[in-house]
Amino acid sequence: MRRRNGRRGRAGSFRRAGCRLDVPLSAPGTAHRNHCPHCLTSLHVDDRIPGDRRAGCGGRMAAVSVTARRDGEWMIIHECLACGRLSANRIAGDDNALALIRIAVRPLADGRLPLSVLAEL
Repeated sequence: MRRRNGRRGRAGSFRRAGCRLDVPLSAPGTAHRNHCPHCLTSLHVDDRIPGDRRAGCGGRMAAVSVTARRDGEWMIIHECLACGRLSANRIAGDDNALALIRIAVRPLADGRLPLSVLAEL
């Protein structure tokens, strides 16, 4: 069994903090798997560079938003529930599309943004 992020999983995988599923280490579209493709939860293990594994926090990171780069690539915004740090992470090709859409439309569902504002854009 390989250990990563303090979680035991099958060889070539790790167990995520959120949904407790085994997640493969490889991910289509990114060199560093840093979140669960099912629940999009991550652990605060990277500091400044993706894959550096230098963060001392180790807290659970919740997917709180999405954004898009100028080239159209989607990024997940994670917030560490322990220290509050925000980070942007590339989506992977096997990420749960429904979970991504739910995060993307969350601002529309909370009622604070008048829909008339969107009509004017």
